[in-house]
Amino acid sequence: MNLFMQTKTGSDSKLQRRFPALLILVFLTVMAGCAGVTPVSKTYPAVLEGYLPKDKLPNSLTLLPAPPADDSAAFAADQEAFRASRHLMNGPRWAQAARDADLRFPEAPETFSCALDAPITQEAMPNLHALMKRSLMDAGHATVAAKNHYKRPRPFVVNKETSCTPEDEASLAKNGSYPSGHTSAGWTWALILAEIAPDRADAILSRGYAFGQSRVICGVHWQSDVHAGRVIAAAVVAKLHADPVFLAQLAAAKKELATARSKGLKPVKDCKAEAAGLAE
Repeated sequence: MNLFMQTKTGSDSKLQRRFPALLILVFLTVMAGCAGVTPVSKTYPAVLEGYLPKDKLPNSLTLLPAPPADDSAAFAADQEAFRASRHLMNGPRWAQAARDADLRFPEAPETFSCALDAPITQEAMPNLHALMKRSLMDAGHATVAAKNHYKRPRPFVVNKETSCTPEDEASLAKNGSYPSGHTSAGWTWALILAEIAPDRADAILSRGYAFGQSRVICGVHWQSDVHAGRVIAAAVVAKLHADPVFLAQLAAAKKELATARSKGLKPVKDCKAEAAGLAE
């Protein structure tokens, strides 16, 4: 399911104007000092739009070069990467790529729970869960300018083959391939989670890298789309670190993780099965 095909237009919502960032920051700071930390998402619905206003998002059209031309060596490398992954069809790694394609909440953050070695659920870590939902919006929206400008056809369309998510092919075929929105989201999450849990950084970043590669394996993105998605993610995370509300929720998420660890909480998903799928 591609969540980055359409974006809202027009001015920010009235709720966002009614509750400025400073007010939300004060609220978060106060709540973080209390016994229970209340996530922003359960206080002001408007913040689910993301942290960054549209005019503060990285401009993917400015940041990225044009995608590889059809007669270029770079496109030949894209095609080679596509062909090299075809032997994985219908195997464990293919199935994992299909699972990585699903960005729906509340389940999506659990994609990184094994790498974090903790449950990323609304119940266990509401601030981290909300942080991932909001940053997902920023990471996805930041890719739209280049997607809409280049309208690059996807690998399964060009090569007339199937993808790991055939139910999404009709909509994906109408949506630009460059850069990869899923990769932007996954790498954004990986960079943020590595900051929250630096002792797990290697595992988290490895999972974030594999998350992007799932798009190539699935046949819905070229390798160069995935590389570009990681560039956009890095730009998004840099911008987020100038946002006081993001920084407050990041601090709250770090406290939640410490609490989860003190309680010995572990991921609810099958981490052995995930590792086996990724290892193929």
